[in-house]
Formats: sequence, structure tokens, C-alpha cells
Amino acid sequence: MMLTFIVAIGDNFAIGKNNDLLWHFSKDLKRFKQVTSGNTIIMGRKTFESLPGILPSRHHIVITKNKDFVINDDRVTILNSKEELFAFMKDDEEYFVIGGGSIYKLLLPYCNKIHLTKVHKEYNADIFFPKLDYSEWNCREEETGFINDDKTTSYTFLTLERIINVKQK
Repeated sequence: MMLTFIVAIGDNFAIGKNNDLLWHFSKDLKRFKQVTSGNTIIMGRKTFESLPGILPSRHHIVITKNKDFVINDDRVTILNSKEELFAFMKDDEEYFVIGGGSIYKLLLPYCNKIHLTKVHKEYNADIFFPKLDYSEWNCREEETGFINDDKTTSYTFLTLERIINVKQK
């Protein structure tokens, strides 16, 4: 199995507040759509509930401790633990983790690749991405630019691949 994260973080590793994104950056949203379309995405229940609906062209896996949480849709699979997730996953497929903070933390030891958007600004947040040890990762792609026309906030798109062995399930 290939476990890939896709995440946008502020300089302080902030990713969200009040179950919402900290910014709406169209180029980042287009990148998210391009990378995840046609694939399976993994998220926690709160991230799922924050979506505008079931995202088209993707199978959704929702990890929740709430055994009463049910979604009656073939495009959504509800699992209650990391162990259930690993039993469900096929060895020859790539899966994309899209949040939130606790799911990133839970699955980071098993992650092979990260599509990382760094927004070069600190944000007031209540959800954070776990700190990365960049010595464990190789940067395969990098692109920089500005979020807005007035060029007050810059971003960097990075594709990181893990150098050291990934923890086995």
C-alpha cells in the first residue's frame, strides 16, 4: 500500500480552525482535486463533516471512534480504527490522507509521500499538522508563488518522499 498525505499548513503547522480551512486558495484547491480525483481519500469524521458533500470521483474512507456514525452511500466506507483501515487497504493501491490533525498524527509513521502546501504566514488555529523531521524526507518537486495578486502571502508546493523506511502496518 502507498499512503500519501495531502495537506496545506501555515508556518506554525496550522491547518484549521473551527472545523474549517484557514484560507481558500484556488491554486491549492485545484492541486488537491488533480491529485486526489479518481483515488481513495482517507479522513477523520470531523473532516468528512466539514466537506460540502461527498467529493466527486473519489471513494471516501472515514475513520471514527463513533460506532454509531453511518453514511448510507456506496462512495463512503466507515472504519473505526487504524487496524480496520490497514485490513481494508489493498497492497497495490495508493491512498490519500486529507485530514484532520489526529488522522495525520495517527498515520504519519506509515506515510510514504506528502503533497505539502506551505503558506508562508502564521495563523491562529486549533488544529495543527504534526511537526515533520525534514531530514527523513527528500523533496522531489518544489514550486513557489503568491496566493493573492497583491503578493502579500507566498506559498510553496512541495512533494516530499520519505527517505527512511516506513513503519509497516
